[in-house]
Amino acid sequence: MATHEARTLQISIGRNWRDVYDYASVPEHLPEWASGLTSGLQKSGDEWLADSPSGKLRLRFAPDNKFGVLDHWVTTETGEEVYIPLRAVANGDSCEVTFTLFRLPGMDDEKFTADAAWVKRDLQKLKDLLEAQLIE
Repeated sequence: MATHEARTLQISIGRNWRDVYDYASVPEHLPEWASGLTSGLQKSGDEWLADSPSGKLRLRFAPDNKFGVLDHWVTTETGEEVYIPLRAVANGDSCEVTFTLFRLPGMDDEKFTADAAWVKRDLQKLKDLLEAQLIE
């Protein structure tokens, strides 16, 4: 198995890590801050179904845990599975959220950079929602 280039993208959120985890771990909240999903998620067995700009997606999420692990796996219409490591980590009274973005096979520099910018916007949206205390 080949090793893929990766970028770790991070944002500080002025909320307790548990608040961030409790919000971000609820699959139905994902479309509120992850712009890659254009419709609410629907549960189907152990997976969730969603629409995206690139078609239908199937998602699986890490089980509830006390470690801040928010990993998920996205399967595209073509059957390609993309692993998305995502963490909420305590930093004093605040939280660091880290997202590891892997360069997929065949992805050029422009697309990899565009995906990183997209993730940064989504993380900023998550920060804005949580810091505005719109989420309890």
